[in-house]
Parts: sequence; structure tokens; C-alpha cells
Amino acid sequence: MDTLVLLTLTGLGLGALYFLIASGLALIFGLMDVLNFAHGAFLTVSVYTAWRTAGTVGGMPGLLLAAVVGTLTGLLLAAVVELVLIRRLYGRVKEQILVTVGLSLAVPALVQTVWGADARPFPVPDALAGTVGVMGARVPVNRFLLIAVALLVLAGIHLFLSRTRYGLIVRAGVEDRAMVTALGIDVTRAFTLVFALGGALAGLAGVLGGLYFGSLSPHQGTSLLVFAFVVVIIGGLVSITSVALSALTVGLVQQYANYYAGGYGDLAVVVLLAAVVLSRPAAGTGSPLTRLRRALTAPRTRSAGGTA
Repeated sequence: MDTLVLLTLTGLGLGALYFLIASGLALIFGLMDVLNFAHGAFLTVSVYTAWRTAGTVGGMPGLLLAAVVGTLTGLLLAAVVELVLIRRLYGRVKEQILVTVGLSLAVPALVQTVWGADARPFPVPDALAGTVGVMGARVPVNRFLLIAVALLVLAGIHLFLSRTRYGLIVRAGVEDRAMVTALGIDVTRAFTLVFALGGALAGLAGVLGGLYFGSLSPHQGTSLLVFAFVVVIIGGLVSITSVALSALTVGLVQQYANYYAGGYGDLAVVVLLAAVVLSRPAAGTGSPLTRLRRALTAPRTRSAGGTA
């Protein structure tokens, strides 16, 4: 029982981390129709700036300041990328992919040149380095911190999209940008805000990822981005809540499979992705069960000789 509790809470913490990364990715892709492969690069740069800050200050104040610095780093980096590169490429999907993939390769290489390729330990305050007993299991404290932050981010995104002026402008601008612009509203500024918000979420996820794994490396953002894309594909872009549920599912499946299936957690996630994609009905068709029922109940035609 204690093992199951530990795996469940650890999986929820990992799912919370995946959601923090995927939420920014889903915002940019779902609202702006920009497939941002540089999202992991934002995470990488942010976690290294946070690492330097936390190591310099130390303790819990150092971690709090590192979270602020990492979030601001992701926000500023994303805003610069949108202003300099992405703004000229709206509606040009191929060019967007080429530019963001190039950034995803160049930025980690630059970070590796500056700080080296070896993984470095992330400074964890004593208050978050211990464990707490839950139903006989000793669960790391930082897992609960990730879950709490993910819940706050989920609530904040809901409020931004439904209650703020910029959230409404962005959603309306995606539907009919020309009409919104004709009303005298600057949609471009709202798009920059959303892109910067996605970068800020990547920066925050980078800091909490360093806390979760206890280390950081130049290609950590790239590896985490793969799972973020899996989360977004499984959850779809219907709502941010579906992305959150998808992230929790992926985290739990990965943890359970790593323990019960001999370390095949990544493979289990790929199998889950394939099952969801293959079972998802295409546009204009029903689910596989509906199609099978329709095929079984369709009237059979008879040939000229009367045989079925």
C-alpha cells in the first residue's frame, strides 16, 4: 500500500510538472496557432538563471528569488522571440517550425558552451529536501509543492481566458483577426502578451523541474518538451482542463510503468499516445465503436442471383 501511495503522489507531482510546461505550449498553439518548438529552450535558459540565483542567495529566500528570476527570464526571452521573429511569421507554419526548431537546437548548444555539458545539482532548501509520511509512505515534500503550483496556474489561466480583457481579445482575434482589428483593438499586442505568458510558464516549470529532479542540464528542456507535446496531443486543445487531466494521466502511467513494468515508463507513454490518437475519431466520423456498430447493422446488399 505504501508503494502505491508513493507512486501515485510522485506521479501526480510529475504530472503537475508536465502540465506547467504543456500549459504554456497549449496557450501559444491553441490561441495563436504557433507550434513553438523553442519552448524547451526557454525552460533551459530559465533554469540556469534560477540555478545561479539560488546558489548565490541560498536557502528558501534563494529559491523564491530563483523562481521569480526564472519566470521573468522565460517571459522576457519569449517576448523578444515573438517581437523579433514570430511576429513576421503569423500564418506561415513552415517558417515558424524552421525558426523555432533552429532556436531549440541553438540555445541549448549555447548554454552548453557557457556552463558545460555535465549535469549540475540544483540547490534545494532544507525545508523542501525532506519527506512527509502519507499512509505509511515517505513522500518528498517538493511533490506537494508542484501539485499546489499547478493548481494555482490552472486557476490563473482559467481566469485570464474568461475574465480578462486580453483573454477575450486573443480568443476573438484567433476567430476573426480582421474584424477585431477593424474595431480598433491591437491584436498584435495581445498575441505578444500570450507568447510572453507561455514563456513565463516555461520558466516557472524549469525552476520546479530543477527542484523535482535535483539537477539541471543543457538538454533538460528538450527532453521535457517531448512529454509536453505528448500531453498536448492527448489532451487536445479543447480546454486547459483537458490538458491538465492529460498531464496527470501521463505522469501516473509513466511512474506506474517504471515500477511495475521494469522501467518501461517512456514506452508506456508512447503506447498511451498511440492508443489515444488511433481511437480518436476523425473529423466528420464517429468513434471506432460507432463505426463498427454502423458496419454491423448496415443492410447487406444482394446480388442479382439473390445471394447475399
